[in-house]
Amino acid sequence: MQDPQDSLTTERLALRRFTMDDLELLVRLHTDIRVMRYAGGVMTREQSLEVLRDRTVEYYDQHPGLGVWATLERSTGACVGLHLLNNIRGETHIQVGYLLYPEYWGRGYATEMAVRVLRYGFESLGLPQIVAITDLENRESQHVLHKAGLLRKGERSFAHPAYHPGPLAWFERDAADWLAEHPPASRSSTP
Repeated sequence: MQDPQDSLTTERLALRRFTMDDLELLVRLHTDIRVMRYAGGVMTREQSLEVLRDRTVEYYDQHPGLGVWATLERSTGACVGLHLLNNIRGETHIQVGYLLYPEYWGRGYATEMAVRVLRYGFESLGLPQIVAITDLENRESQHVLHKAGLLRKGERSFAHPAYHPGPLAWFERDAADWLAEHPPASRSSTP
Protein backbone atom coordinates (compact mmCIF):
# COMPACT_ATOMS: atom_id res chain seq x y z
CA MET A 1 0.00 0.00 0.00
CA GLN A 2 3.04 2.23 -0.39
CA ASP A 3 2.35 2.96 -4.05
CA PRO A 4 -0.89 4.71 -5.08
CA GLN A 5 -1.83 1.71 -7.25
CA ASP A 6 -1.31 -0.83 -4.47
CA SER A 7 -4.33 -2.67 -3.11
CA LEU A 8 -5.09 -5.20 -0.42
CA THR A 9 -7.71 -7.78 -1.28
CA THR A 10 -9.73 -10.50 0.34
CA GLU A 11 -12.20 -12.87 -1.27
CA ARG A 12 -14.95 -10.24 -1.21
CA LEU A 13 -13.21 -6.90 -0.62
CA ALA A 14 -10.44 -4.64 -1.86
CA LEU A 15 -8.80 -1.54 -0.43
CA ARG A 16 -7.64 1.45 -2.43
CA ARG A 17 -6.23 4.84 -1.53
CA PHE A 18 -8.61 7.73 -1.11
CA THR A 19 -8.15 10.73 -3.38
CA MET A 20 -9.46 14.26 -3.01
CA ASP A 21 -12.23 13.23 -5.43
CA ASP A 22 -13.64 10.94 -2.71
CA LEU A 23 -14.94 13.72 -0.48
CA GLU A 24 -18.58 12.68 -0.95
CA LEU A 25 -17.80 9.13 0.26
CA LEU A 26 -16.39 10.51 3.52
CA VAL A 27 -19.14 13.10 3.93
CA ARG A 28 -21.70 10.30 3.63
CA LEU A 29 -19.90 8.28 6.34
CA HIS A 30 -19.17 11.24 8.61
CA THR A 31 -22.71 12.65 8.56
CA ASP A 32 -24.46 9.38 9.42
CA ILE A 33 -25.22 9.36 13.15
CA ARG A 34 -25.36 5.54 13.13
CA VAL A 35 -21.81 5.33 11.77
CA MET A 36 -20.37 8.12 13.89
CA ARG A 37 -22.15 7.34 17.16
CA TYR A 38 -18.99 5.74 18.55
CA ALA A 39 -16.50 7.53 16.30
CA GLY A 40 -16.46 11.05 17.70
CA GLY A 41 -19.87 12.22 16.47
CA VAL A 42 -21.01 13.51 13.11
CA MET A 43 -18.76 15.87 11.18
CA THR A 44 -19.44 18.81 8.93
CA ARG A 45 -18.45 18.77 5.28
CA GLU A 46 -15.52 21.06 6.17
CA GLN A 47 -14.34 18.66 8.86
CA SER A 48 -14.58 15.75 6.41
CA LEU A 49 -12.52 17.74 3.91
CA GLU A 50 -9.87 18.39 6.56
CA VAL A 51 -9.77 14.68 7.48
CA LEU A 52 -9.51 13.70 3.82
CA ARG A 53 -6.72 16.17 3.12
CA ASP A 54 -4.67 16.07 6.33
CA ARG A 55 -5.32 12.69 7.92
CA THR A 56 -5.76 10.69 4.73
CA VAL A 57 -4.26 11.92 1.44
CA GLU A 58 -1.24 13.75 2.92
CA TYR A 59 -0.74 10.95 5.46
CA TYR A 60 0.13 8.48 2.67
CA ASP A 61 3.33 10.40 1.85
CA GLN A 62 4.15 11.24 5.47
CA HIS A 63 3.82 7.61 6.63
CA PRO A 64 4.51 5.20 3.73
CA GLY A 65 2.58 1.97 4.00
CA LEU A 66 0.10 3.32 6.53
CA GLY A 67 -3.17 5.09 5.90
CA VAL A 68 -6.92 5.16 5.61
CA TRP A 69 -8.30 3.31 2.59
CA ALA A 70 -11.64 3.03 0.83
CA THR A 71 -13.06 -0.48 1.25
CA LEU A 72 -14.69 -1.76 -1.93
CA GLU A 73 -16.94 -4.72 -2.59
CA ARG A 74 -15.10 -6.64 -5.32
CA SER A 75 -18.24 -8.04 -6.94
CA THR A 76 -19.90 -4.64 -7.42
CA GLY A 77 -17.13 -2.04 -6.99
CA ALA A 78 -19.31 -0.29 -4.41
CA CYS A 79 -17.57 1.52 -1.57
CA VAL A 80 -18.72 -0.10 1.69
CA GLY A 81 -16.73 2.18 4.03
CA LEU A 82 -13.10 2.43 5.09
CA HIS A 83 -10.37 0.54 6.90
CA LEU A 84 -7.26 2.04 8.41
CA LEU A 85 -3.84 1.28 9.75
CA ASN A 86 -2.42 4.48 11.19
CA ASN A 87 -1.12 6.22 14.28
CA ILE A 88 -3.46 6.94 17.12
CA ARG A 89 -3.38 10.73 17.10
CA GLY A 90 -0.75 12.09 19.46
CA GLU A 91 0.65 8.59 20.08
CA THR A 92 3.22 6.24 18.58
CA HIS A 93 0.85 3.25 18.61
CA ILE A 94 -0.33 1.95 15.23
CA GLN A 95 -4.04 1.13 15.20
CA VAL A 96 -6.36 -0.86 12.98
CA GLY A 97 -9.86 0.48 12.49
CA TYR A 98 -12.90 0.66 10.22
CA LEU A 99 -16.13 2.50 9.50
CA LEU A 100 -18.79 0.92 7.31
CA TYR A 101 -21.99 2.28 5.82
CA PRO A 102 -24.92 0.77 7.76
CA GLU A 103 -26.29 -1.14 4.78
CA TYR A 104 -23.10 -3.25 4.86
CA TRP A 105 -23.18 -4.04 8.58
CA GLY A 106 -23.64 -7.67 9.58
CA ARG A 107 -21.92 -9.15 6.51
CA GLY A 108 -18.56 -9.83 8.15
CA TYR A 109 -16.81 -7.14 6.08
CA ALA A 110 -15.26 -5.31 9.05
CA THR A 111 -13.66 -8.50 10.38
CA GLU A 112 -12.64 -9.85 6.97
CA MET A 113 -10.66 -6.77 5.98
CA ALA A 114 -9.39 -6.08 9.51
CA VAL A 115 -7.73 -9.51 9.45
CA ARG A 116 -6.19 -8.69 6.05
CA VAL A 117 -4.95 -5.31 7.30
CA LEU A 118 -3.44 -6.92 10.39
CA ARG A 119 -1.61 -9.47 8.24
CA TYR A 120 -0.33 -6.67 5.99
CA GLY A 121 0.87 -4.68 9.01
CA PHE A 122 2.66 -7.60 10.62
CA GLU A 123 4.04 -9.35 7.52
CA SER A 124 4.63 -6.59 4.96
CA LEU A 125 5.43 -3.67 7.25
CA GLY A 126 7.05 -5.68 10.03
CA LEU A 127 5.12 -3.90 12.77
CA PRO A 128 5.85 -5.46 16.17
CA GLN A 129 2.40 -4.63 17.58
CA ILE A 130 -0.95 -3.31 16.38
CA VAL A 131 -3.61 -1.88 18.67
CA ALA A 132 -7.23 -0.77 18.43
CA ILE A 133 -9.56 1.42 20.43
CA THR A 134 -13.31 1.63 20.58
CA ASP A 135 -16.00 3.15 22.74
CA LEU A 136 -16.76 1.13 25.86
CA GLU A 137 -20.40 0.81 24.81
CA ASN A 138 -19.61 -0.35 21.26
CA ARG A 139 -19.96 -4.08 21.84
CA GLU A 140 -20.26 -4.83 18.11
CA SER A 141 -16.86 -3.28 17.33
CA GLN A 142 -15.28 -5.01 20.31
CA HIS A 143 -16.62 -8.29 18.95
CA VAL A 144 -15.08 -7.56 15.51
CA LEU A 145 -11.70 -6.77 17.07
CA HIS A 146 -11.78 -9.97 19.10
CA LYS A 147 -12.73 -12.05 16.03
CA ALA A 148 -9.85 -10.39 14.12
CA GLY A 149 -7.47 -11.73 16.77
CA LEU A 150 -6.85 -8.71 18.99
CA LEU A 151 -7.04 -9.05 22.78
CA ARG A 152 -8.80 -6.66 25.13
CA LYS A 153 -6.21 -5.22 27.52
CA GLY A 154 -8.28 -2.88 29.64
CA GLU A 155 -9.04 0.76 29.03
CA ARG A 156 -7.08 3.85 28.02
CA SER A 157 -7.78 7.56 27.71
CA PHE A 158 -6.23 9.89 25.16
CA ALA A 159 -5.58 13.60 25.41
CA HIS A 160 -6.08 14.34 21.70
CA PRO A 161 -9.43 16.08 21.10
CA ALA A 162 -10.27 13.68 18.26
CA TYR A 163 -11.02 11.00 20.84
CA HIS A 164 -13.93 10.55 23.20
CA PRO A 165 -13.16 12.06 26.59
CA GLY A 166 -12.70 9.36 29.16
CA PRO A 167 -11.66 5.75 28.84
CA LEU A 168 -11.88 3.70 25.65
CA ALA A 169 -11.67 -0.06 25.28
CA TRP A 170 -8.04 -0.93 24.45
CA PHE A 171 -7.09 -3.90 22.27
CA GLU A 172 -3.61 -5.00 21.22
CA ARG A 173 -1.65 -7.89 19.79
CA ASP A 174 2.02 -8.57 19.22
CA ALA A 175 3.03 -9.76 15.75
CA ALA A 176 4.52 -13.11 16.80
CA ASP A 177 1.43 -14.13 18.76
CA TRP A 178 -1.06 -13.03 16.09
CA LEU A 179 0.89 -14.67 13.27
CA ALA A 180 1.21 -17.92 15.24
CA GLU A 181 -2.59 -18.06 15.53
CA HIS A 182 -3.20 -16.86 11.95
CA PRO A 183 -0.76 -18.72 9.68
CA PRO A 184 -0.92 -17.87 5.97
CA ALA A 185 -3.42 -19.96 4.07
CA SER A 186 -1.61 -22.86 2.47
CA ARG A 187 -1.90 -23.09 -1.26
CA SER A 188 -3.07 -26.52 -2.24
CA SER A 189 -1.56 -28.12 -5.27
CA THR A 190 -2.76 -31.11 -7.17
CA PRO A 191 -0.23 -33.78 -8.16
